[in-house]
Amino acid sequence: MSEVLVLVDSNSLVDGKVSKPTLELLTIARRIGEPSAVLIGDPSTGSAVETLAAYGAEKIYAVSASDGTDITGYLVAPKAEVLAQLVERTGPAAVLIPSGGEGKEIAGRLAVKTDSGLITDAVDVQPGDDSTRGTPVTTQSVFAGSYTVRARVTHGTPIITVKPNSAAPAQHQGAGAVEELTVTISESAKTAKITASEPRKASGRPELTEAAIVVSGGRGTGGDFTAVEAFADAIGAAVGASRAAVDSGWMPHAFQVGQTGKTVSPQLYVANGISGAIQHRAGMQTSKTIVAVNKDDEAPIFELVDFGVVGDLQKVLPAATEEITKRKG
Repeated sequence: MSEVLVLVDSNSLVDGKVSKPTLELLTIARRIGEPSAVLIGDPSTGSAVETLAAYGAEKIYAVSASDGTDITGYLVAPKAEVLAQLVERTGPAAVLIPSGGEGKEIAGRLAVKTDSGLITDAVDVQPGDDSTRGTPVTTQSVFAGSYTVRARVTHGTPIITVKPNSAAPAQHQGAGAVEELTVTISESAKTAKITASEPRKASGRPELTEAAIVVSGGRGTGGDFTAVEAFADAIGAAVGASRAAVDSGWMPHAFQVGQTGKTVSPQLYVANGISGAIQHRAGMQTSKTIVAVNKDDEAPIFELVDFGVVGDLQKVLPAATEEITKRKG
């Protein structure tokens, strides 16, 4: 079987922890070939290598620059060059990259460098067959969720970015053989350097784009997110917000879900006091199960949901939170 390169999310090396999207990609990679993790940085950090192997990595490329450059100290260009050199060297069946702002830019640069086709924001990747010449087939939700598309790359190496929560991480012990790889980074790739960084303050909640459950609030909260946050904490969810809530100054932009905010694809999405404008739907429509709470029974969000509650979120959510807490206790 051919290798499938999986770019390890840069956040995966924090305290040796591997992010959930990376583990999902390793699980998906096993469907279409032999997973090889591309680890940029010190492979001895924490238990990263052991975790990658436990989730199926047959090989782990520990990448460093030939001139001693700290690749992680720059933006996306050096990472794209790393992957381009690996693609030329290994001829992989595909390259899988987490579908975020950084990941999609790396993927775009990589596609240009390798003269390959690119598919972004896939929500599923399946092995190909004779009709696709063995090329992996992806599923995407496009045009703000209006269409579901199956697609494959027809030229070069398939470069695919995959949304978080597209697969459940499954343990499968791989060989985890570490291969140290030295690469050459061009001077032009070093023109955008990270001069300072500050860790985000811990909220105790999951990262919005990685969370399996997201609870969002909109204009219907009236600016009071107390019930939304309490309900989210009761079920271990991340908190999101609509553009209307962010524009009103009720929540920071980092919490915004939608076309001009973050795209999420959790197992469960709970929309509270959100009308369901196309801008918001574009950011959450691929959620596996959608629940809405809204006083307006004609709100567009109800056209999209699996379950709907017509009622005041300030009454519905506290009641739900109380019942959940009671059952947990």
